[in-house]
Amino acid sequence: MASKVSCLYVLTVVCWASALWYLSITRPTSSYTGHRQVNSISIARKNVSFGNIRTRPINPHSFEFLINEPNKCEKSVPFLVILISTTHKEFDARQAIRETWGDENNFKGIKIATLFLLGKNADPVLNQMVEQESQIFHDIIVEDFIDSYHNLTLKTLMGMRWVATYCSKAKYVMKTDSDIFVNMDNLIYKLLKPNTKPRRRYFTGYVINGGPIRDVRSKWYMPRDLYPDSNYPPFCSGTGYIFSADVAELIYKTSLHTRLLHLEDVYVGLCLRKLGIHPFQNSGFNHWKMAYSLCRYRRVITVHQITPEEMHRIWNDMSSKKHLRC
Repeated sequence: MASKVSCLYVLTVVCWASALWYLSITRPTSSYTGHRQVNSISIARKNVSFGNIRTRPINPHSFEFLINEPNKCEKSVPFLVILISTTHKEFDARQAIRETWGDENNFKGIKIATLFLLGKNADPVLNQMVEQESQIFHDIIVEDFIDSYHNLTLKTLMGMRWVATYCSKAKYVMKTDSDIFVNMDNLIYKLLKPNTKPRRRYFTGYVINGGPIRDVRSKWYMPRDLYPDSNYPPFCSGTGYIFSADVAELIYKTSLHTRLLHLEDVYVGLCLRKLGIHPFQNSGFNHWKMAYSLCRYRRVITVHQITPEEMHRIWNDMSSKKHLRC
């Protein structure tokens, strides 16, 4: 069985490399910046419902799962579910995470479930490659919205929906990105503390207090007609945040009645404000890149803008030098 999986893995790597090379020389890069239009009939086709909602949703999340892992939490309840936002071409990043901090078997006696979040790509070749990858690793979920920067909010809501539907008894959830290095020892033992009573209505990360950027040239441009207020509610940087699993369903339900914004972390902050949940500041979450040093990385929980090669190098160095003092 092990040799079969190894062969499939090697085949997947080769296929990904061939496909990306082919796409780079024969096809233009496609992008999609709009939200999928949903009519009232499609609402009835949702995979799952969350109780009786008294008012009609203004933002119905009526997308179907194209790839799902509904049984991932059946055998044992995870202490932590890790939701990683990724794109189709980032196979190297996903594999680096699987082999380093995202390995579900890193901690004996502590169940961790790792999932990569994707939408549907405009290119069928990339969709097929991700489907084959999913058949090997069983750690990918996909809904049928178009995968794009402007649909990152839908991607996070998909993750919230999945936790609420298939893994609601988990203790904690982390949402992060595929270019983030996570110091799992600090996350598990110093922040979440498995031997203590799980918290409820809990949300923490790098808290930002800011307002909308009106410059149309900015990546984070927010039109006034979409968000007229001059300040955002406190929100955690989307590069990495932690919350108790009960919050997943609360945010998902609240999103059904909250006007959709393309800035994912700001939108989650809006939902938290409606719920009366205040995110806690934690200096261990960094939404910027830090030059590597063993002692510095031992003090943090997340670091941004880490390549797959750096991820392996950092993980190997930290793992081999646990006996050294700083």
